[in-house]
Amino acid sequence: MLGFSMIQLTRNYSERFDKDLRQKLIHLYKPFRRTPCFLHRPLENFLKRTKKFPVIIEFDQKDVPLSSSLKKARQLVRKKARSKLKYEYSSTSSCSAILTASSIEKLMHNDCHIKKIYYDREVKALLDVASPSIHAEQLNEQGLTGKDVNIAIVDTGVHPHPDLKQPTNRIIAFKDFINNKMEPYDDNGHGTHCAGDAAGNGFSSNGKYRGPAPESGVIGVKVLNQMGSGSLSTIVSGIQWCINHKEEHQINVISLSLGAAADESDCNDPLVQIVEKAWESGIVVCVAAGNSGPDQRTIATPGISSKVVTVGAIDDQNTVDRADEEVASFSSRGPACGGVSKPDLLAPGANIISLRAPGSFLDKITKSNRVEDNYFSLSGTSMATPICSGVAALVLQAYPEFSPDEVKQQLLQAAVDRGLPSYVQGAGYLDAEKAVTLNDNSGKSEKSTQR
Repeated sequence: MLGFSMIQLTRNYSERFDKDLRQKLIHLYKPFRRTPCFLHRPLENFLKRTKKFPVIIEFDQKDVPLSSSLKKARQLVRKKARSKLKYEYSSTSSCSAILTASSIEKLMHNDCHIKKIYYDREVKALLDVASPSIHAEQLNEQGLTGKDVNIAIVDTGVHPHPDLKQPTNRIIAFKDFINNKMEPYDDNGHGTHCAGDAAGNGFSSNGKYRGPAPESGVIGVKVLNQMGSGSLSTIVSGIQWCINHKEEHQINVISLSLGAAADESDCNDPLVQIVEKAWESGIVVCVAAGNSGPDQRTIATPGISSKVVTVGAIDDQNTVDRADEEVASFSSRGPACGGVSKPDLLAPGANIISLRAPGSFLDKITKSNRVEDNYFSLSGTSMATPICSGVAALVLQAYPEFSPDEVKQQLLQAAVDRGLPSYVQGAGYLDAEKAVTLNDNSGKSEKSTQR
């Protein structure tokens, strides 16, 4: 078995293939156990030509521009059937592709300046008193509502719910990387709930169910399908789109209630790279910690990034009294890959009532979660993350000159310490009012509320 070409390839280039791709290439030989030896070579050649692998190729750009590396890679792949390069991600010097094993072998044996190839694995969505419990209502009453701050919900889409459309339409833009539709929709329901967690205005409930930033604009970026799953490449495409259209749509915050299991051997995977590029471009990125708690070292990627705001979930017991709150058992614990201290903070994430997308997948299979006609109850760090994103919008409304690093520092300094280990709570429980009033002595907050 060791003499087969894909085995040799994974051994020779082990550092240039992520763990998932190495396993996929080695599993190419799984049928050989039941195949006569004299057929091994013909079968290997057949599988190398026909078996396709979705991948993300990261190029090393120290000496050669990305355009040159892509050109050479395209020329090599074009000669191979069943293979093609798909989308270019300029922010991370990478591209997505569909490659056969033979194409991968060809690329590695030629000098295409490839730094690493990742298997384009699956990424999933991470599944009434939340705003009062984080003290957002006090800010809303002072005029801090997220107005003129836009939040991109990178998820399953956004349903044109009345709480986002009335009295004025706040769905600023919509981009669909799954079905390429032009008008806002959500066939799963998860993204719509997240949009409401951040920016629902309670129009259909007389203000009862609303997010911390009820006047923020919403940009829907659909990267997950009807079942709530996608791939590394679609997520990277969605975030790259946000970076490219940051100025056009005035994207200030990205909310990512999705993730995949982190590879402890690689703390700088494509998702980490692209969220950090978004951060460096001036966009605050809030990411779900994951729902794999209470075990330690379960933070999902891209929440393992040291730059972004990684959000765990607290169960507020459906009260505004913080005395009876506890960290949700499902909330992932740190430390993250490479020993990074995560999560950064906690926000409400249990039994959160937010916007319903009628007829969506979640709406059909969990009818018992419906609340009145227009709302829906869900739990998870998925819900905690957009709540934090809404608070980030309030901070940016108060301090529009703040960089992502300054917004993060403001959120962490204002968090209420619960007396728990940092790998459980991070800095503590999110406090919106304190996050905005920390700098009251400078006069900034007072000025911003008078705008």
